[in-house]
Amino acid sequence: MAAQFGLRLRKGAATTVLAAATVAAMAASQAPGVTTDGAGRQTTGSPSPEMSTQADDTASGNSRYYTDLPPLDSPTPTTGTGDTSGTTAGTERGIPATVLDAYKQAEASLRESKPGCNLPWQLLAAIGKVESGHASGGRVDAEGTTTGEKIRGPQLNGNGFANISDTDDGAYDDDSTHDRAVGPMQFIPSTWEWAGRDANDDGAKDPNNVYDAALAAGHYLCRFDWDLSNDANLRSAILSYNNSTEYYNTVMTWLEYYRKGTHEIPDGTGSLPQTPSGGNSNNTGSGNSGGRNGGGPTTSPSPKPANPSKPGKPGKPGTNEPGGGGGTPKPPTTTPPPSTPPTPTDTVHHLENAGASNLTAMAGDTFTGKLATRTETKDGKAVAKVRVRFTVVGDTDTTFVGGEKVAVVITDSVGKATAPALVAGEKTGTVTVRSTVVGRSVTALDHKVTVTARRADALARTGTAALTCVTNGEFAEQIGLKATYRGEVADKVAVKATLIKSVLDPTANDKGPYFKDAAGNPVRSLTALQTDADGLLKLPKLYSDDTVGTFLLRIETEGGATLTLELKVEAPAETTEPTQPTEPTGTTEPATPSPSES
Repeated sequence: MAAQFGLRLRKGAATTVLAAATVAAMAASQAPGVTTDGAGRQTTGSPSPEMSTQADDTASGNSRYYTDLPPLDSPTPTTGTGDTSGTTAGTERGIPATVLDAYKQAEASLRESKPGCNLPWQLLAAIGKVESGHASGGRVDAEGTTTGEKIRGPQLNGNGFANISDTDDGAYDDDSTHDRAVGPMQFIPSTWEWAGRDANDDGAKDPNNVYDAALAAGHYLCRFDWDLSNDANLRSAILSYNNSTEYYNTVMTWLEYYRKGTHEIPDGTGSLPQTPSGGNSNNTGSGNSGGRNGGGPTTSPSPKPANPSKPGKPGKPGTNEPGGGGGTPKPPTTTPPPSTPPTPTDTVHHLENAGASNLTAMAGDTFTGKLATRTETKDGKAVAKVRVRFTVVGDTDTTFVGGEKVAVVITDSVGKATAPALVAGEKTGTVTVRSTVVGRSVTALDHKVTVTARRADALARTGTAALTCVTNGEFAEQIGLKATYRGEVADKVAVKATLIKSVLDPTANDKGPYFKDAAGNPVRSLTALQTDADGLLKLPKLYSDDTVGTFLLRIETEGGATLTLELKVEAPAETTEPTQPTEPTGTTEPATPSPSES
């Protein structure tokens, strides 16, 4: 039997009482005023008064679930060597690698499609733990589909459970008479018809695939635009999955436990939960849940389900939303035989670089080459159908196309997994992309790429007006520039402008034209300049002091583009003072006759 998580509470009556008190305290603190009926279902005090208590208003049909709880001491994770996620070891605890990856991929998808929901992957993990023990301890193949016996609940024939006639012609649950809950997240077929998602892009919405099921569960929890960072909305969402206060308390306990940290473990090595709600520890099906006799699950091989019809739009709870009852499956009662053939993942011994090396890209550009990893056996043989995780590590804004820093790729027929294209961020320097095998502890392979600063190899002035000015004046036109790199627009390129002393002496001049700083003081060198999205830049206004002459303005960019412009400062034009009129010459005033002459 696979290694045990050690999460069952079997430490005597005192521990049981303490666990009960802890759960009761959680219920009191997060669900005040809640009362329950005889089945433990919430009847008053719900944050969503419109929510019905009917089984077919929930994803799981208020079916049986596992009540095993984590250790009460919740020890602080310690650093270990088994973490192959590319993050700090010991920050996550006890979830099979592919299942953990499915929860995180669902969170990332919902973060993009429904950012206001604020769905944490730890909530999906808590529900997945309670519903199926993380797909029966992570017994899934490289694509995330459950292996061996299909996870399904008892027949919903009215005998202790809801009576739901077949809705899928047995496509999902192998039962053409009545429906059964199926898959790691325990959806019934009628609910899956509208809630199902194709998360792994294989063309099918398969409730037995942990990627599809986790994403479907995320959309189900977010379907009424609830903000799950709000306690009341979170409680509403959990109760919409299974409308039982005990179920809510159990999920919340696991949610808080996983929020404190988990770590991934190899697929198929997770322990199986032992205690179904209302059932006994040996899972004979003789217990009851909420007053219903609990029948045990049946199993069958796992054929590929048919593609369902296009999902219909769900209604609000209490308005005949598709759904139904179903029991959470019992864990297998026997350990898989030692002769079980190893999965492809089990045979991987090491990783080899299979893609481009020494990749370099300018900030903001997409790398032209792609990184790739090959999975090999100890003898160097390629291994196909293995999930490889590529993670951009460290403090960098370089990402894969789409903005994600993590990508999971399945190796092809020659054992090669090719990562999505990388987009260089603004932070320059060496970036590490780490590849690891999902579900197996194999030494990671680090790929190194380089991000260089944005640059230009040509600069041109955009205006044509003469760059002249009179002393103690200002230049009429601000200088405009355009930067290009290999003929293309060079956007967001750093630019430096300096009024230099001469061609031979590029130091800043101490006289002649100048810019002004924020305080209005003269400055003759500017460095905090950058071209816009079109590669254009307009320099600040230029002024002149009382020095006459020809001066040089040198403009340089990252990448070596240089442009030198001549600036002329002239003395003001001289003006002539107007002259005063003078007395006419050569004229004699008439003499005034004397009295004697008269």
